[in-house]
Amino acid sequence: MAKKVGVVLSGCGVFDGAEIHESVITLLALDRAGAEIVVCAPDVDQMHVVNHHTGKVAAGERRNVRVEAARIARGPVADVAEVDASSLDALILPGGFGAAKNLCTFAVDGASCTVDPGVAALVRAMHAQRKPIAAVCIAPALLARVLGEEGPQLTIGTDPGTASALEAMGAAHVSCPVDEMVIDRDRKLVTSPAYMLAGRISEAAEGIEKTVKALLELA
Repeated sequence: MAKKVGVVLSGCGVFDGAEIHESVITLLALDRAGAEIVVCAPDVDQMHVVNHHTGKVAAGERRNVRVEAARIARGPVADVAEVDASSLDALILPGGFGAAKNLCTFAVDGASCTVDPGVAALVRAMHAQRKPIAAVCIAPALLARVLGEEGPQLTIGTDPGTASALEAMGAAHVSCPVDEMVIDRDRKLVTSPAYMLAGRISEAAEGIEKTVKALLELA
């Protein structure tokens, strides 16, 4: 039977939403493995909108995270607050600044960040049911905030400042190259650096594909 995997997106676009390469690589790897995919996102406004051509914030412009995520999903996206963990076999969170701006406030508040209530509830429910969770790029920061009291082994790559922030939330950071991933088997967590280190899409793909494979093996 096909594994049913939730994919939590944070919008559409590296600077203010989900990293598109990471999201598409994740979806492609899941599809190639025969998984049933449930794309979901918070039904909230983005922290801000960034013009990806100039890299500047588009003052006064507003966009909805769930509506923007539908651009990547190519259709309707579930409200993450309404996704039932018992209906899923696994969960994965691609990165992008949206993971640190819209799914949580790590981009602004660092180790003092808060997590979107719907996202936090789904992560906690999946974890309580002993179902595997994967996070890519900066998204492991969210796992550190939600599950930090358990001391989970996570990676964001090799950046010492970001690693220290994860450790301040209780996580045990493990340095990891771009083409690999870290598995916390006790807690069924899989994390990979992707564009925290990748200089090209093929580099990001190698680690993400391994992450998806490991996630499905744990499910």
